[in-house]
Amino acid sequence: MRAEAIVDLDAIKFNLQLLKKQAGVQVLAVVKADAYGHGLVPVAKAAISAGADYLGVALLEEAVALREAGITTPILAWLVQPGSDFESAISLDIDLSAASLRALTEIGAASKRLGKRARVHLEVDTGMTRGGFLSEWSQLDAEHVAEIEIVGIYSHFARADEPQEEQNQQQLLRFKEMVSTLESFGFTNIIKHLSNSAATLTNHAAAFDMVRIGIAMYGLSPDVQTLGTSQELGLRPAMQLRAALYLVKDVPAGVPVGYGATEYTKSDTTLGVVTMGYADGIPRVARAAGIWCAGKRAPIIGRVSMDQFVVDLGSDSKAKSGDWVTLFGNGSHGEFTADDWAATSSTINYEIVTRIGPRVPRIYSAHVY
Repeated sequence: MRAEAIVDLDAIKFNLQLLKKQAGVQVLAVVKADAYGHGLVPVAKAAISAGADYLGVALLEEAVALREAGITTPILAWLVQPGSDFESAISLDIDLSAASLRALTEIGAASKRLGKRARVHLEVDTGMTRGGFLSEWSQLDAEHVAEIEIVGIYSHFARADEPQEEQNQQQLLRFKEMVSTLESFGFTNIIKHLSNSAATLTNHAAAFDMVRIGIAMYGLSPDVQTLGTSQELGLRPAMQLRAALYLVKDVPAGVPVGYGATEYTKSDTTLGVVTMGYADGIPRVARAAGIWCAGKRAPIIGRVSMDQFVVDLGSDSKAKSGDWVTLFGNGSHGEFTADDWAATSSTINYEIVTRIGPRVPRIYSAHVY
């Protein structure tokens, strides 16, 4: 094996339990996108064992995979467009999101054909202007929901990671208004959910009946600049990414490294070739990140290639070809973190962990550190 992502399931359980205690309401564990790169089914099972009341996914096929794995916990799939196989979802007791009258009509027709009422969460647009009912909300009537069971209403904050922004309060008030409208139709026993990880950490007034925990469940901060680091939030990063050194070699000063000769060695040194590249999700634009090797950091030198990148180990390095090194972890030993990689790549930690590709096996462990 040339690389591996070690996932600490106990860390995921710890984070979920911490956030559920803080929220004081039900928790939907977000496991979309292969559980943010951590592994769909293992993470879902860990979340359930830690007390998750719901699972949340983007795509219907993700929800189906969970059901095929024997998971019976309620699942909400929220990006299931008109024209999808609603009958399969209904038959598998998968909750569906609806954000348009057309979606409601098609879900209702599928329910009627099956003779089984679909479970639906209505998504409403409170100010993010992405998904959710907006102008069509005023046209919703009893006919649109005659064949289905409305079990929830939800929306999504646009700026919850900026807790001082007025838009958060505006969205909260708008959500309450739309909930009141739905309740006036007689739908009073429904699950109301608005908070993502950032809102769960900062805005207790938005908790309602359930919070949706995504990035924080994986031990990463929704925004390091505005909310603080994982450590400051009391979260435990769950993923450690490791790889083997394909080659270690001594090189002289002044030689170019990598495609485009974008960097030259500044002195006689030892270089290491790491067996991961952008095909595995390593950002090609990464510059100031690197690896942890033999008790110190070694920075990237030159461009990241498809399957490999080069690091400057330093002239005093004792590293050998075949040694294992850490690309990122929780930082407790001095290694780079997912936040470090995100900062040097002008992106967010969500992308760093989610983009780790399928060529990298996930190894499940407890207490990695």
